Amino acid sequence: MKTGKSEVTKSFLKESRHSIAAYHLPRLIKCLNLLSEKDIWWRPNGASNSVGNLVLHLSGNVRQWIISGLGGKQDKRERDQEFAERGPISRRALIALIRGTVAEASSVLDRLSADSLLRMHDIQGYRVSGVYAVFQVVHHFAYHTGQIIFVTKWKLGKDLRFTRLPAYKPKKAAAR
Repeated sequence: MKTGKSEVTKSFLKESRHSIAAYHLPRLIKCLNLLSEKDIWWRPNGASNSVGNLVLHLSGNVRQWIISGLGGKQDKRERDQEFAERGPISRRALIALIRGTVAEASSVLDRLSADSLLRMHDIQGYRVSGVYAVFQVVHHFAYHTGQIIFVTKWKLGKDLRFTRLPAYKPKKAAAR
């Protein structure tokens, strides 16, 4: 089935890139820049991951699902190592890693066709559609970015001012 790149496809890919690269990535990087090198590798307990581990994990996930799974690059991911790492990998290196991974994934997303999104792909032992793979990465990136924000707020004890809602006043219902 040849479907080309419909407006829905373009919009889905544009919003997916925006969520990862323009919305969540800057927040993640701000957190890395606010935390000390020591706090980047701090773990609240043995069952939890550090911010550094989460950045390694996000890079591995994006690389495996988008760059390899949809983009065709060789999958060299060592998932267990993402969590076993105890650092210190420097802030600068972590930022370069996640920025580079997101940039490469954005390039793959720019090239995807509707056919690729509808086709089934074998990724991380799962057989999934391209749409599912992109959606998995978007929500996974958001989920772990939220964890990084939480740890940063906890360690710094301050509002990071990420959420600012637009001024909104509900309209009063018309009298009957």
